[in-house]
Amino acid sequence: MEHGRLLVDGRWIDAPGRETVFNAFDRTGVGTIVLADPEHVEAALAAAEGALRRPWPIHERYRVLMDAAARIDEAADEIAGLIAREGSKTSREARREPPRAAEILRLSAEEARRATGESLPFDIRPGSENRIGYWTRVPAGVVTAILPFNDPLAVATHKVGPALAGGNAVVLKPDSRTPFSVLRMAEAFVQAGLPAGRLNVVTGDGPTVGAPLVRDPRVRVVSFTGGIRTGRQISAAAGIKKLILELGANSAVLVMEDADLDRAVPAVADGAFAQGGQNCLGVQRVFVHEAVYDLFRSRLVEHVRTLRAGHSLDDSVDVCAMIRVGEAERVEAWIREAADAGARVLAGGRREGPTVWPTVLEDVPAGVRMDCDEIYGPVVSLYRIPDLDEGIRRANATDFGLHAAIFTRSLDYAFRAARDLQVGGVIVNDSTDYRLDTMPFGGVKSSGLGREGVRHALESMTEPKVVCLNL
Repeated sequence: MEHGRLLVDGRWIDAPGRETVFNAFDRTGVGTIVLADPEHVEAALAAAEGALRRPWPIHERYRVLMDAAARIDEAADEIAGLIAREGSKTSREARREPPRAAEILRLSAEEARRATGESLPFDIRPGSENRIGYWTRVPAGVVTAILPFNDPLAVATHKVGPALAGGNAVVLKPDSRTPFSVLRMAEAFVQAGLPAGRLNVVTGDGPTVGAPLVRDPRVRVVSFTGGIRTGRQISAAAGIKKLILELGANSAVLVMEDADLDRAVPAVADGAFAQGGQNCLGVQRVFVHEAVYDLFRSRLVEHVRTLRAGHSLDDSVDVCAMIRVGEAERVEAWIREAADAGARVLAGGRREGPTVWPTVLEDVPAGVRMDCDEIYGPVVSLYRIPDLDEGIRRANATDFGLHAAIFTRSLDYAFRAARDLQVGGVIVNDSTDYRLDTMPFGGVKSSGLGREGVRHALESMTEPKVVCLNL
């Protein structure tokens, strides 16, 4: 059994409050975490603020980030096991996360060296001929980072890496359902010689830990990944500070009449059902041209029926359990609601405990939750379209706009989709679930505010500072 502690001002701290972390599938205990109280939160904020008063040169930031990345690489198998046991990923999916997290830290180290400014030509203004100067980037200050359960380690490094590269101090709140891989990352930073107070980790519930971290005026940046309801609460409570909010989606894929179905079918299935469908980038709505609709539908259903659902530690499993039984029950209710309103269940549609079998629907009526909200589960809905314009119109008919995708051999179709889809990213000939860790990642409308991606997050977590000399 794992035992997680708090990291405050460079020290690992125990506390009386405890909570058990369970495996999602069989409810076996993974370990216990310490529950932070308001005094721990205050201590973490004070430690972060104190760390900012001590110089931390870029070469040291680079060294620590690279060292921490190497330690995560060395412990990759151990960390992957933690991710599979505590979270909602199959073993195969979990094994991909530590190498990705280590690479995000290396990218952050490199960006620390590139976060430069520019000289300013003050003599463009009459009377300023004797002035010279420049602008540079300085740390924004204390960064609050609040994590989801679905990609705990990768999302943690996406927030901590750029924040530290920019010279900030971080107070990090993991999701209480998936804390151990994040604590293992924090241990790697401590072992790498991270100065005390630069990274503080406090575990606990939202009202006790998350809310004060969002409201506190010492915090200058809040970086949150999670649901839209919590995102709205953060936006209302934060006050005057920078917000990076990565929220929900119900991502659309367009499959055109000239699509390569050998590529489209497995990509749509993987995008819809990986991580038990618990992925903000997951495929939810698929708009298929009427000329290939029947063939695409039959091939997708045939493919989905080969997928195995089960325990995350079983290497033969393709779709793991959802994070909690309550979430699986919610998804089951949404499927039933859609079916009662006229949708057809082509595959799956059943639940056993926390496991929802991968499900394909068609004829989902407009307005039911499956059509207009984020399902965040292993369900995909198919829609027949007559042309690209109709596909784009229906893809845009949502409050969300994170990613969309199109499968086509036509450059005209691809560029029209890229121009007209109202999203943060358009993926051509791949799933909406594609992400490069250096690209600006985020959405429009209710899908979020600001952008992640190492360089773009670092820019959001630093401030331009002007220096002007009057000679």
